[in-house]
Amino acid sequence: MKTKVLMVCLGNICRSPLAEGILKSKVDPDKVYIDSAGTSNYHVGHSPDERSVTVAQQNKLDITSQKGRQFSVSDFDEFDYIYVMDMSNYQDVISLARNEEDKKKVKLILNEIFPEENVEVPDPYHGGNEGFNNVYKMLDEACEVIAKKL
Repeated sequence: MKTKVLMVCLGNICRSPLAEGILKSKVDPDKVYIDSAGTSNYHVGHSPDERSVTVAQQNKLDITSQKGRQFSVSDFDEFDYIYVMDMSNYQDVISLARNEEDKKKVKLILNEIFPEENVEVPDPYHGGNEGFNNVYKMLDEACEVIAKKL
């Protein structure tokens, strides 16, 4: 049975598509399934932000086939691990949890490299290209730790 990991940010066009693509590049696809979602419905069906696509391509990853979708309660049943990018995403996902088992699946992704510090991945949407590069580096480091655990 495959381990299933979900990456979650606000719109599912910047951070979580990058996290999905990065983690996919670090694990065996026969053993681990990775997807991403947003807590909002702003970008359902949309491709990732061009700046995310560009930074992924610069790091030899292709995330162009991804399409935005909204997180739903059924994701708690589908996924073993749910990694969120910031405290707002965390609160939004936790608010949909039905029980303690659901809540235990949800973690801030950067707690993988900064345990219990609750460091957030900044939303690069309103920033320049450097913001996307910085987010990529953070997510790459966290996904390296996650991949080793899986």
